Amino acid sequence: MAGRELKERVLHSPAMEGGQTVRERQEAVERDILSDRAALSAESKGRERDEPSHPIRTCFQRDRDRIVHSKAFRRLKHKTQVFIAPEGDHYRVRLTHTLEVSQIARTIARALRLNEDLAEAIALGHDLGHTPFGHLGEQALSPFLGRPFRHSEQSLRVVDHLERDGQGLNLSWEVRDGIVNHTWAMPMPATLEAQVVRFADRLGYVNHDIDDAIRAGILTDGDLPEEAVSVLGRNHGARIDTLVRDIVEISAEAPEVGMSEPVAKALDVLRDFMFQRVYLREEAHEEQEKAIGVIRSLFAHYLDQPDEIPPEYRAAPGDLQTHVVDYIAGMTDRYALRTYERLFLPQGWML
Repeated sequence: MAGRELKERVLHSPAMEGGQTVRERQEAVERDILSDRAALSAESKGRERDEPSHPIRTCFQRDRDRIVHSKAFRRLKHKTQVFIAPEGDHYRVRLTHTLEVSQIARTIARALRLNEDLAEAIALGHDLGHTPFGHLGEQALSPFLGRPFRHSEQSLRVVDHLERDGQGLNLSWEVRDGIVNHTWAMPMPATLEAQVVRFADRLGYVNHDIDDAIRAGILTDGDLPEEAVSVLGRNHGARIDTLVRDIVEISAEAPEVGMSEPVAKALDVLRDFMFQRVYLREEAHEEQEKAIGVIRSLFAHYLDQPDEIPPEYRAAPGDLQTHVVDYIAGMTDRYALRTYERLFLPQGWML
């Protein structure tokens, strides 16, 4: 069979069973096995631009695939999680954080009989808008916008406007809602699957950042607050297991996803400890100021030289400041550093 004929057969004449396409069978399985609280792909609120349904994949599966194949997703492998340009091979970066959140979210969603495909798509897309150098990039860009830069809002902008040369990924409403509302500073997301991702993100980063801080010699296991580890566990795996099991137990029949009070308090204690001892530690201030300086210098340059911004960013909705933010936020750490060196340092100098 000629290649073109085969393609047409796969795309337009999918195997039928009982008059149903593969996608329709999957949608029927969702209705049969998922909780009545789950978001069903067949009942999605749809996309901003209507598209024909796919014969094999549900709408949430298509969204997941579009995110994984996006340029912004690939760039996450060179974006800081906590440690800027770590020398070891085992430190988390934004991509490995995203994969860990996705795994945790799928585990919780499956246990609660929620839609795993929706939870996975939201988890994989939740950090696409993160700047280079982690949250330091957000701090550096906010003064230029006249408002706080929120990576969740930028993640939505990435999937709506910046991917596919300005066309966006045209994701379903439920995935977009989960992406923009995954942080605790934003309104409660509409689906339980998105609420699962919100919890998975927090318990994921707190625990894997502890792991990396111990690897870096900033912390030891003995430094962790006793009131937290006595509840959650004394190693990484035990803490993740406790948190996941608690969420599943508390959320099984509840109208929203949640945790028990003792476990939630223990997680908050660990998070506060990490801010004090790791995220805001005095020893990192010099490195952090350098990263902020790089971002702000790049912003000033592109504001003065807008023709150097790639066309795909200039074509997106918004004013010049927004276009500059789009371009810089999309940079990886190493690309931002190389660009700074090219623009501002004499040849042969290194940061």
